[in-house]
Amino acid sequence: MQLKDYFEFLTPEDIRVKGTRIGIEHIFYEYVIDSKTAEEIAELFHTVSLEQVYATILYYLRDRETVGQYLENWLDYTNKAQAEFDRHPPPFVAKVLKWKLERLTQAEEVSK
Repeated sequence: MQLKDYFEFLTPEDIRVKGTRIGIEHIFYEYVIDSKTAEEIAELFHTVSLEQVYATILYYLRDRETVGQYLENWLDYTNKAQAEFDRHPPPFVAKVLKWKLERLTQAEEVSK
């Protein structure tokens, strides 16, 4: 089996572990950023086998520059998306946040 056979290349920005909905960026994040072992990562993602985790790590180790850029692009995208969500939350989320703030304010007033 070739290393590339472990993955589904949907687009250049969307590579998944074959047979799962797990993007390789999630495994990279756990390995590179959170310094988790392959065994710990396999426990986090129940649809991914330990062999698939090792294949994903090997994919990263064979081409750190390209795969590192893939991870960096994903992190940049998710950070921008989170910032946009925080600036303009959906109406339901805004309503829940407002309700939560009101409850905290009420609790502070009661404790005075």
